[in-house]
Amino acid sequence: MLLPSALFSRSLRECAERLIHCVARATRERFTGLPPDDPAGANECHTVYSETESTHGPKNKRSFDIALSMLLILLCLPLLLIIALAIKLSSEGPILHRSRRFGLNNRLFLMPKFRSMRIDTPQIPTHRFLHPEAYLTPIGGFLRRSSLDELPQLWVILGGDMSFVGPRPALFNQDDLVGLRTALGIQTLVPGLTGWAQVNGRDELPIPLKVQYDFEYLRRQSMLFDLRILCLTVKTCLRREGIQH
Repeated sequence: MLLPSALFSRSLRECAERLIHCVARATRERFTGLPPDDPAGANECHTVYSETESTHGPKNKRSFDIALSMLLILLCLPLLLIIALAIKLSSEGPILHRSRRFGLNNRLFLMPKFRSMRIDTPQIPTHRFLHPEAYLTPIGGFLRRSSLDELPQLWVILGGDMSFVGPRPALFNQDDLVGLRTALGIQTLVPGLTGWAQVNGRDELPIPLKVQYDFEYLRRQSMLFDLRILCLTVKTCLRREGIQH
């Protein structure tokens, strides 16, 4: 019997092999215009595994998202008002920052966060900043380390553009991440407030490894797995793990 660590390593290896295969397929079709050399497997890279549907149907997940988001909005309302006031008093600019993100089937939507950076900050992924701390507002570091800047996304979850668990939505200019996810069919998942990649490294993970974790979630998704990820998210946030600034 394989140990859990061995199973996980094997799963990541399979994900990497499939990633290479699907990216090669997408590149060949795009630049040569030729059909795939293995027609029987032409849809392999875009399949959502039916084995997960019985335990993780979209209706069940959506009902869970609606109920939990409504509850948390009500419980967190005083905290939300305090954070909004602190942002307004401590720095120039709006309370919320909205960025264009890729959602279900690569449809763009606006994802809000409590603004933690100055209004002159370039809209690029965090890992591309040389000194991201230089752009933080007086309370921005605290908001990011505690993940409180993510709370406005509760309304997006309630509206249906996001879920509590899923791949983190890519920025509009993260073509590398979007391309790899699309090659593996990950764009068929509703993006999440947290995800399997977030509890396994968050900002510290390179993009190919993030995609491997996202693909593993695509294969393993279930309500029990979602609950496990949510519990690990709380633990990660309390320990402030995987945040680079």
